[in-house]
Amino acid sequence: MAIRTDYLEVRGLTVSFDGFKAVDAVDLTVYQSDLRFLIGPNGAGKTTIIDALTGLVGATGSAKFGATELIGRKSHQIARLGVGRSFQTASVFTELSVLQNLDIAAGAKRSPLALLGVRRGIPDIVSKALETISLTAEVNKPAGVLSHGQKQWLEIGMLLVQDSQVLLLDEPVAGMSADEREQTGQLLKQVGADRTVIIVEHDMEFMRRFADSVTVLHGGKVLSEGSVAQVQADPRVQEVYLGRANATPDLAEAMEPADNPADESAPSPRAKV
Repeated sequence: MAIRTDYLEVRGLTVSFDGFKAVDAVDLTVYQSDLRFLIGPNGAGKTTIIDALTGLVGATGSAKFGATELIGRKSHQIARLGVGRSFQTASVFTELSVLQNLDIAAGAKRSPLALLGVRRGIPDIVSKALETISLTAEVNKPAGVLSHGQKQWLEIGMLLVQDSQVLLLDEPVAGMSADEREQTGQLLKQVGADRTVIIVEHDMEFMRRFADSVTVLHGGKVLSEGSVAQVQADPRVQEVYLGRANATPDLAEAMEPADNPADESAPSPRAKV
């Protein structure tokens, strides 16, 4: 059963790979309806933080949603507590229909053969998710024929039908068209109104348009935190991204990723390498 509360509290989160601290004593507090973006240069530790919060890599420190500690639990246990994540490449069953993907995610008490059969009715939680992610018209289409953006929306829908109250999204708009990015931003605003949402993102224009708050990471540590305007005006952020304090060029342009981004200094399951 999902935990019902309004914030995720992370204290002293540390992840080490062979003695190297990829995440170094990170503190985060993210409240419901506060669309939080994690940004930073390649190797800053962004995806590793999400991996740690979802049990994909070992970590020390504390990460609590409500009164329940997440650190030390296995991935499937964390998911059952209402903490869900997405990956840059959508993890959907391409041969199954949109409905079947959502049905499986919802954990409906149906046999595998029944899941592959024709549905005579759609559960309310699935119907609501379809409407939220704007895929009602595609309900019977194989997920493999969806556009890149629609696949990402389907993955978000799969988290919604699981009743995830914390959504950890890794570069959800990577590779999307401008229209898809806009629709995704509006979707995240909608689902984030009553959930805790953290987004790892390299698209600085998307971040500036939709972020409620921003945490800037550098070298595995929190460099700056606040509104978009606050972090862009922070001399420490300007020094890291532009090479000098009080710099005037557009910070967003300076923070664009390299052609072959690799967020983490050491690979982890499903993380970018």
